[in-house]
Amino acid sequence: MAYDTDQKFPITRNSSKKSVIPADWLAITLGQHHDPFTILGFHPQNEQGVVRVYAPLTQALEVSTLQGSMRLERIADSDFFQWSGPKTSLPRYYTLTWHYATGASHTANDPYSFLPVIPEGDLHLFNSGNHTQAYRILGANPMEIDGITGVLFATWAPNAQRVSVVGDFNQWDGRRYPMRVRGDSGVWELFIPGLSPKTLYKFEILNRAHGHLRLKADPYAKYSELRPNTASIVCGNHYDWHDQEWLQQRAQQPWLHAPISIYEAHLGSWRRSPSGEFLSYRELARQLVAYVKELGFTHIELLPVTEHPLDASWGYQTTGYFAVTSRFGDPDDFKFFVDYCHQHHIGVILDWAPAHFPKDDFALAQYDGTALYEHADPRKGEHRDWGTLIFNYGRNEVKSFLISSASLWLREYHIDGLRVDAVASMLYLDYSRQDGDWIPNEFGGRENLEAIALLRQLNVVCHEQFPGALIFAEESTDWPMVSRPTYLGGLGFSMKWNMGWMHDTLQYFSLDSIYRHYHHNMLTFSLLYAFTENFMLPFSHDEVVHGKGSLLNKMPGDEWQKFANLRLLYAYMFSHPGKKLLYMGNELAHGQEWRFDQSLDWYLLDYENHRGVQLLIKDLNRLYTREKALHKYDFESQGFEWIDCHDAAQSVMSFIRRADQEYLIIVCNFTPVPRLQYRIGVPDQCRYEEIFNSDSHFYWGSNTGNGQINAEDKSWMGRSYSLSLTLPPLGAIILRPLVKS
Repeated sequence: MAYDTDQKFPITRNSSKKSVIPADWLAITLGQHHDPFTILGFHPQNEQGVVRVYAPLTQALEVSTLQGSMRLERIADSDFFQWSGPKTSLPRYYTLTWHYATGASHTANDPYSFLPVIPEGDLHLFNSGNHTQAYRILGANPMEIDGITGVLFATWAPNAQRVSVVGDFNQWDGRRYPMRVRGDSGVWELFIPGLSPKTLYKFEILNRAHGHLRLKADPYAKYSELRPNTASIVCGNHYDWHDQEWLQQRAQQPWLHAPISIYEAHLGSWRRSPSGEFLSYRELARQLVAYVKELGFTHIELLPVTEHPLDASWGYQTTGYFAVTSRFGDPDDFKFFVDYCHQHHIGVILDWAPAHFPKDDFALAQYDGTALYEHADPRKGEHRDWGTLIFNYGRNEVKSFLISSASLWLREYHIDGLRVDAVASMLYLDYSRQDGDWIPNEFGGRENLEAIALLRQLNVVCHEQFPGALIFAEESTDWPMVSRPTYLGGLGFSMKWNMGWMHDTLQYFSLDSIYRHYHHNMLTFSLLYAFTENFMLPFSHDEVVHGKGSLLNKMPGDEWQKFANLRLLYAYMFSHPGKKLLYMGNELAHGQEWRFDQSLDWYLLDYENHRGVQLLIKDLNRLYTREKALHKYDFESQGFEWIDCHDAAQSVMSFIRRADQEYLIIVCNFTPVPRLQYRIGVPDQCRYEEIFNSDSHFYWGSNTGNGQINAEDKSWMGRSYSLSLTLPPLGAIILRPLVKS
């Protein structure tokens, strides 16, 4: 006896009848048939036609004909129902009505009456690795076919014997909606009429080789259940954008010469509600944008908001490469966030992690029962350090998957750029591996040629299709030409994170000032390579976790010196060539390491020293944005000129930042000793004005400074004129020339 899975009502059958269904029909009942359309749906037989339906848990079925509703006959003692009659009496898209023992019923068009939907050209692009919008054919896409609304489900599972759509609409029964396979493309599809957005679903996949059954979330899902639940959710697309002016300006902006100052944020821990709950995307839009705009940043960079099951991964172990995380709202809520940023002239950059994915059984791992998205050999397919899997970048369909993911965020969500995580791990086959635990490339080298080809293709697509969008590489080695065009042999990124500068700078600042003169070259070395790439200077989340301490607590000395050092660090960063990135909390002089599971310590702003650092960041951002000399030639040598890089004995360095005829003079004193009558050479005999001083009392400094000062007709450091300055302790000053004498 069979039962309805919801109500437990028995479904009566005539047990005296002997089952005489054909063998291939039996494969349908067992959930093993590879092509259900050969059996189910409408089949013409000369002038007649047959409608055949497999309907477990169904008591009776009716089909709508041009003469009215007709009953389908149950075939033998099975769950197959059949109607026969003149084919001219049946509409092209006929409807069925299912009746259940509970008394319930529902009516919808037969999914097996529809022809294949995905165009052959799209399948070819997908299989060749050149589809940049594969999310429009794969996944769950609401659509209308000849006036009939429904959802097209499609997934790539080339090693499956059978794939079914399951969900709350069919009691998660994989026998009820088996899909059709599209030739040798490996793509399975099924249009199900009557379904709408917010429907829960997964794919049930039967492996061809070993017969294992797997229940998988949709790799192309645009929305998913909130963890720990893992079902995919059909997502509509109804958002009305209001950022066309921003997108047009972005496409025309010469970003190489523009100020770019990024506030990196983790949405789950920037700020929470008084009760400790997450803020929504819409709440974050209003609060975060107001804060970032007040501090003068030009962009917000979000730690991954792609769907992920584990909060502690910060989003870097992605399971939904097309789905915005449901922790803070739905896709339209996130679109509102981006739209709101743009309307307030703030760009949005998304952290994107194509280097690896987690082993969670519901997601990409062993998707169709084989190593489909990953390499089968763990020497190429597993990250030993992270316990994650590595994409098979040489597989064309994986290329289409990743490039389409990047394209979705830029096209559908209007994201202004992607920060590609862990690029170094993609470039090297022996990344973090022992001898014998990696496989050389075809030429015997350690370079991952397939990953290199993917990154170049990714950057070409993004820059061609999305003018003004920026693609950043987090690349920690000396790989050449990361941010140079692909046609010149580069990887094609817009910018590269300057990890060497970050490491050397923080190591230098962690030294007690008495030892710094021995390590002066740690500061000057960066200018030997500063213009070999388009560099971003990052003080990111990675520098304030895992026992590294906050930036404030990396600084040596007593409380005053710690804060003075931190202010000096930021002044040095904003005056050094390169665009800027600062992680949330650094502007507060956060005392603790970043904690992903709680809010920043906003109470710190009750204290004058912490407010001083926040004000300093605000003023530095304003100065960096206003003064062309500080940003126009961030990537070109004509924007920088040493005055003196050799004063290691006093731990002082001085340099000029230029923009055509404009220039600024920067002098940094890396010791707590004020330097009186410190002379530097300058280009012109004129009055110079001190426009910034990190030691100002507004920032909780000692207020040692210069005001305005006249250059003297006294040659110094190879220049015809010079200034005698007062250098503040652990301080940086910025001077601007006034009217030349």
